[in-house]
Amino acid sequence: MDTRGILIVVSGFSGAGKGTIMKELLKRYEEKYALSVSATTRGPRPGEVDGQAYFFRTVDEFEKMIAKEELIEYAKYVDNYYGTPRAYVEEQLEKGKDVILEIEIQGALKVKEKYPDTLLLFVTPPSAQELKKRLVGRGTETMEVIESRMRRAREESEYMDQYEYLIVNDDLDACVEEMHQIIQGEHERAFRNQHFINHMKEELQQELKGE
Repeated sequence: MDTRGILIVVSGFSGAGKGTIMKELLKRYEEKYALSVSATTRGPRPGEVDGQAYFFRTVDEFEKMIAKEELIEYAKYVDNYYGTPRAYVEEQLEKGKDVILEIEIQGALKVKEKYPDTLLLFVTPPSAQELKKRLVGRGTETMEVIESRMRRAREESEYMDQYEYLIVNDDLDACVEEMHQIIQGEHERAFRNQHFINHMKEELQQELKGE
């Protein structure tokens, strides 16, 4: 079967628990997955190491990467660029690792356009009430910010049906296992195993000739 990794994009509402799921998935199955490291023009925060949290680049360096098409996708948020470097992703896929990009919906759809084989997963809480409860429960944001995140979630919900799978994050443990099973099952899809199919057809031709 095909040993190349699969490119996976995970999106979801702010407060849906994407980051927690990713951390747990990588902890349990570190030999199978690689989390894509983004490039950014924002300065490192205390304790952030280049190449781990992010690849830190100057605006000039980043714009050169855009010009040379070295990024799978990029966007500008509040005066800073963020993007996904192609070389790192390709390298991990070649090693047979499934590469996970945790990015916004617009970025996710751009990746799908460039790489039609990408698997799109959307993480959501079981209800809008639960989403609000989690945002309030963080205790780090004002009600004004929480309301704006809820409005944003309403806009984002318009794109949910463009994803292949919805993952409802109700119970973390079950959610991590579900995501793992979906990705592993994806490896068996016929279109991802064209090389094996062609080889099988050829072998059958040879066998029949030999009879």
